[in-house]
Amino acid sequence: MSREREEAGAGGRLDAVATAAAVRDGACDARSVTEQAIARIEKLDPGLNAVIHTRFEAALAEVAAGLPDGPLHGVPMLVKDLGTEVEGLPATGGSRLFHEVTARRDSELVARYRRAGAVVLGTTNTPELGLNASTEPALHGPTRNPHDGAYSAGGSSGGSAAAVAAGMVPVAHASDGGGSIRIPAAACGLFGLKPSRGRVSPAPRPTTLSGLVSGHHAVTTTVRDSALLLDVAAGPLPGDAYAAPEPAAPFAELARRAPGRLRIGLLTALPDGPEVHPDCARAARSAALLCERLGHDVVETTARYRPDDVGRTSGVLMGADLVAQIDARLDRLGRPLADDDIEPFTRVLYDAYRALPAADVSRALRRAQEIGWAVGAAFDEVDVLLSPTLARPTPPLGTLDTADPESIYRHASVYAAFTSVHNVTGMPAMSVPFGHDSRGLPLGVQFAARLGGEGTLLALAAQLERSAPWETARQATS
Repeated sequence: MSREREEAGAGGRLDAVATAAAVRDGACDARSVTEQAIARIEKLDPGLNAVIHTRFEAALAEVAAGLPDGPLHGVPMLVKDLGTEVEGLPATGGSRLFHEVTARRDSELVARYRRAGAVVLGTTNTPELGLNASTEPALHGPTRNPHDGAYSAGGSSGGSAAAVAAGMVPVAHASDGGGSIRIPAAACGLFGLKPSRGRVSPAPRPTTLSGLVSGHHAVTTTVRDSALLLDVAAGPLPGDAYAAPEPAAPFAELARRAPGRLRIGLLTALPDGPEVHPDCARAARSAALLCERLGHDVVETTARYRPDDVGRTSGVLMGADLVAQIDARLDRLGRPLADDDIEPFTRVLYDAYRALPAADVSRALRRAQEIGWAVGAAFDEVDVLLSPTLARPTPPLGTLDTADPESIYRHASVYAAFTSVHNVTGMPAMSVPFGHDSRGLPLGVQFAARLGGEGTLLALAAQLERSAPWETARQATS
């Protein structure tokens, strides 16, 4: 797989900002950029299984008809096949139960990408209904990590992360309900920001309770791409249930500003949590040392939450939505759930949460607020929290096997131990590539900020990117 990555980068791949600038300045045209991206997908995807549905002819027709003159003019991209739909393409959510569903219109987020001039080429693989930290759905098969095909690309945005890391497209949409942007970003050596709760509208799909913990954005090679895409995506629609605080300036501008001298709390262990792998802890400590050299104040801190408490709370909120989603599909089909409709792990969750008393949902909502207050209090003392993104390095494919629910229960929570809390609290958090594990696979470190603090995170990430550029950023901006 490393050869494929080298071939993808050898064509002088650019990030989204540089691609749009090249098209705007006439250095290349949108059609040639689109055709080259299609060629890369056709060449590289058979070995990775990142892209599951394509719309190449429709995309070329849109280019020929003329694209909107927006900040993403001529930029090819992919959209995750979960919770965000592309008109005319299957909207499966990685599940056999939904394999016959076709999107009738674009989601609001996809429409915003298009209005900004992006060229949507297709959709990417995801675990069934986003319920796994590895992308290995029975419907479409596993997505392989571009750095080593024997390993996971992470989940649930593993298809998007593999496509961007391999160089198929400069950016791809992703979503995050427990770490699903940050986990695959760490696994594939990308930058991945989960925005604040309410930053990006979920319209037209109501997300009920899961909307409290899940959110949409992207995986990118560079920080400036993430900031630009967030400017395109951000902003509530009238009637949205909640919205994030307005930023002080466009995110692209905030990312260019100096972060100032930040107080950074370093967290490398969790109370009653999994043992943190030495490689992961080392990456976080190395990042802390770099932050100190850059003039920030770093102090050791302790977590103000227990991972099992966060997991139970998040599980109830997302489990209730899972039941509603599956039941609504069965109502449309006019039949009961069949044995092969959903994967064994999904069936275990469905059966468990279908019997959930309404009072338990209310208790979970209350507990989520209590966790938010507890974690939020840390930002009275620090500006940013720093930790490993993953408690353990990227697993081999098959470790998180949804056909074996017991294996999932043993392993899955470990990979979200540092990430899921920021979904429950709604606070922004990002995974920044930082070194490699003993096998040579990428590692990520996570930074989190108070609600509405994406500008602080982006400015810090840009500073880190300049000081210790990661491989994909070097390729994309060279």
